[in-house]
Amino acid sequence: MIFSEQKVAQMAAFFLARREAPMAHIKLMKLLYLADRLSMERYDVPMTDDFQCNMKNGPVLSSTLDLMNGARPSLAWSALISPIQNHQVQLQRQFAWDELDELSRADRAILDEIFSEYGHMNRWKLVDLVHELPEWENPGASSKAINTEVTFESFGCTKAQAHEKVELLRIRNQLGQKLSEMS
Repeated sequence: MIFSEQKVAQMAAFFLARREAPMAHIKLMKLLYLADRLSMERYDVPMTDDFQCNMKNGPVLSSTLDLMNGARPSLAWSALISPIQNHQVQLQRQFAWDELDELSRADRAILDEIFSEYGHMNRWKLVDLVHELPEWENPGASSKAINTEVTFESFGCTKAQAHEKVELLRIRNQLGQKLSEMS
């Protein structure tokens, strides 16, 4: 319902633990985006509730990119994920799988599927792959919001269905904002 730094940090930790080694930050971002996208295809909602945008190297999750780059300080992120060094990130510490309590079984299944399908690819192959996605548009030196209707249409939705799903996401996000303001 609302972006969670803890959940996205746990998603990143999941991928890094599966890799059992440092990972290029661009590769991690593409895996996270692909997981968000698969969640949308399966359940009509992104896993992260992050703002999706296109950048020169493909789609990114905006707030997650800020966490990764250190532009948005977060105890949840820094407790699990290292700062970028030599274009790579790694786990800050070992953890028990049950510590990833923000991830549902469905989330873990998606993350597992994404890692199994794309985890072996290097960062530039993943960049090439996401450049082929229908929702990717080259924003030049800037960034551009992803047209989520195009994403839903790429899953086989009609324009009307895609529009309805985007409208439901908008309402869901508004509700999440109102609930967070109340707490």
